[in-house]
Amino acid sequence: MLTYNIRGENIEVTPAIREYLEKKVGKLERYFNDTPDANVHVNLKVYQDKTAKVEVTIPMPHLVLRAEEHNADMYAGIDLIVDKLERQIRKHKTKVNRKFREKGSPGEFFASLDDPSTGAVTEKKEDDQDMEIVRTKQFDLKPMDSEEAVLQMNLLGHSFFIYTDAESNATNIVYKRRDGKYGLIETTY
Repeated sequence: MLTYNIRGENIEVTPAIREYLEKKVGKLERYFNDTPDANVHVNLKVYQDKTAKVEVTIPMPHLVLRAEEHNADMYAGIDLIVDKLERQIRKHKTKVNRKFREKGSPGEFFASLDDPSTGAVTEKKEDDQDMEIVRTKQFDLKPMDSEEAVLQMNLLGHSFFIYTDAESNATNIVYKRRDGKYGLIETTY
C-alpha cells in the first residue's frame, strides 16, 4: 500500500491536487505483484514565474524511484512524472529479468507486463538499448585546479569536465548546475 506525504511550497495542496496525484501515482502499483508498502514523498513548488516543480520519491526495497519535472501546468507535470517513473520501473525490471535469466528464476517482485488483466503495456525492446554504450572517448587528465577546469569546460561547451587536481592528485569533476552555477565532485581513495 502506498502512503502519500505531499508537501507544497508556495502552493496549497488542495484536495483536487491530492486526489489527482494519488490516482496517477497509484497506477504504478500495477507493475508489482504484491502492492508494496512504500511512502511516496511528493514536493510541489510554484515559482514566481508561475512554473511548477513536481518531485516524487518512492523508496522501496532494492529500488528507489525518483523523478523531477518542471512545467507551466502542475497537472501536466504530474503526468510527466508518472511516465518517467514507469520508464524507471521498466528499466529496472529488464535489468532484473536479464540477471535472473542468466542465474535462474526471477523473484515474483514484478508483475508481468504482458498480463492483459493488469492493463500494463508490453515491455519494449528499447529498454535494452537505453543502456547501450554507443561511444567511448579516451583522453589524458591534465593536472589543474578547479577554476582552470571550469574554464576548459566552458571553452569546450560541455556541461561537465573531468580533470586531475594539481594539489591532491585525485580525479575530480566540475559541472554546470541548472541554476547556472558550478559544482565540484571530489573523489577519495
